[in-house]
Amino acid sequence: MTEAIQKIVDAYVRLNNRQALEDLRMHRQRLAMNLKARTGYDLSLPLFQVEHEIAIVETGLDRLVGAAQAA
Repeated sequence: MTEAIQKIVDAYVRLNNRQALEDLRMHRQRLAMNLKARTGYDLSLPLFQVEHEIAIVETGLDRLVGAAQAA
């Protein structure tokens, strides 16, 4: 799934679609909060993956800021 998120983020960056990236980050953050709230199961692997995806989206947002500053 991480490779898919990377491709989605790359597309949003190329399209300069900051709102879509922010929405994607917000969705992933809600997923992380829901996973952290669960008890009785070991959800460390999916939580790690979601947190990694959040980092990918944040990198995409940083790329947008960098491109805007360069222009």
